[in-house]
Amino acid sequence: LPSSSRRGVISGASTPMETPRLALFLLVVALPRYSESAAAAGIFANARRSNQPRKEANGLLHEWRHTISAGLRTVPKLAPRKSRVRLPSKAEACFPRYFAVDALFRSRRRSSDVETLEVSSKSANGARGPFNSLRLAYHSFRDARESSKHGSAVREVIDTRGERLDSGKKDSNTAIEEPIATKRVLILISDTGGGHRASAQALEAALADLRPGELEVSIVDIWTENGRWPHNTFVSGYQHAAKNPWIWKSMYYASAFPPFMAVLNLHAHINCFDSFYRRIKEEDPALVVSMHPLCQNLPLKILTKMGGGRRKIPFATVVTDLGGAHPSWFHKGVDACFLPSDAVRKIALRRGVSASKLVQHGLPVRQAFWQPAPARTQLVQELGLSEDRKTILVVGGGDGVGSLEKIVEATAVEAARVCPDEAQIVAVCGKNAELRRRLASKQYANVTVQVKGFVKRMSDYMQVADCLVTKAGPGTIAEACTRGLPMMLSSFLPGQEAGNVPFVTKGGFGDYSQKPAVIATTVCGWLQHPEQLEEMSSRALAAASPRAAMTIAADLCDMLEAAEDGAEQY
Repeated sequence: LPSSSRRGVISGASTPMETPRLALFLLVVALPRYSESAAAAGIFANARRSNQPRKEANGLLHEWRHTISAGLRTVPKLAPRKSRVRLPSKAEACFPRYFAVDALFRSRRRSSDVETLEVSSKSANGARGPFNSLRLAYHSFRDARESSKHGSAVREVIDTRGERLDSGKKDSNTAIEEPIATKRVLILISDTGGGHRASAQALEAALADLRPGELEVSIVDIWTENGRWPHNTFVSGYQHAAKNPWIWKSMYYASAFPPFMAVLNLHAHINCFDSFYRRIKEEDPALVVSMHPLCQNLPLKILTKMGGGRRKIPFATVVTDLGGAHPSWFHKGVDACFLPSDAVRKIALRRGVSASKLVQHGLPVRQAFWQPAPARTQLVQELGLSEDRKTILVVGGGDGVGSLEKIVEATAVEAARVCPDEAQIVAVCGKNAELRRRLASKQYANVTVQVKGFVKRMSDYMQVADCLVTKAGPGTIAEACTRGLPMMLSSFLPGQEAGNVPFVTKGGFGDYSQKPAVIATTVCGWLQHPEQLEEMSSRALAAASPRAAMTIAADLCDMLEAAEDGAEQY
């Protein structure tokens, strides 16, 4: 056998077992029992690199209980922290066809034959979550050889009798099937607000629909998971700044000033380059997609270094701001920049991005908004609302920030005055449990108020609503447009959300005010004029791009194919 070792990663195990105990078990129990004639090598499988059809892979990703077949006895508890055990071996690993991951072996020349078992944990997110348990079972194979170009499949197996078994044959003990090659797509975000992840998940769903089983998508909050302090505190910092708009305004405009932006980029390079490099190299993507303004500069430098000075992996930016965008969204070196609106296109051109790289498909919205909603009568019953009343939907964002309580109270009072017993209000408080408790404890005459926390059926609530009151978040506006919902904007974050206000008001499907009394008077006035609501609804639908995620995903697939066919260097 070749004098090389093959290594990989088994991600996660929820129950800890110290590395010394594992090593002692392997040395005392496993190795004496199996000599060189029986495979005593470990199998190294990356649970995030599935080469099997998506249906099989989903079993691994959602059940988290699978068996890795190798020359080791059952070890039900592995250390969740990074650890390494080395086994002397002259046998190579094999894996059964039912194990729905890509046993990706990486050859490395060393002075002696060793096999490395590396156990590491990642944050619980999609395919990167930890296993509840992980077991290693026996298979008495003398030899297993992988002959694919990238070492991603075991093609030949020799059993203990020295007979060769073809991978295509069905054998109860040793049947091995060649996995279907998949390409990995890495989507980089930061969870500063819920819109970035929501759009990323929409794009992931679109890619899965277009190329089922062919693409493996990872959504990574790289600053939180791989950044060093203070860069790994972006999420908590954003949440604090969002509740104090003057802080956010100072941060936003300071970071948009070119000299200050250069200093911030240099600091990020010094502080996070190595950790980002390791993560991106570990992900081994065929395509990288940025869906956050801070995920352009550093990842592009890393991909260039990985390519030996010339980037070989295509890179695309999908802008998830609607009426305006921070300058850091736009980098001249990207291969494609997907835009949601004309206003953002103008900013991209001012930032020097070539017009040939700009593609305008709209803002990706969640999968529930792609298709027409069920009939209103059915949804009203399911949501516990009255079919005979006009519905005002008041949304405070995922964190329930803003003056939601004052808006609900003012609207309830105004609705009871101008249209008694004809209106109902749905107040969505998000994760703000205290606000939900306070609103639920209040009673209102001649108007129904339904108080909700974090809802998963926002598409259905928007379908039954007659108008919407919300902060000027780009994702909420884009989703409301797909439902043809007139909207009243109550607040915005200084900077990128400021442009969302004219997007709505000049588009003719909404208005803006920060004063609860004005908001209440406006939306209750809309309810009194059905013709005005109908016209605004039509304009909202005209501004919608419900299939944006699918069209962007189709273009990304074309980029993958072009990069593979032409072996282009970027």
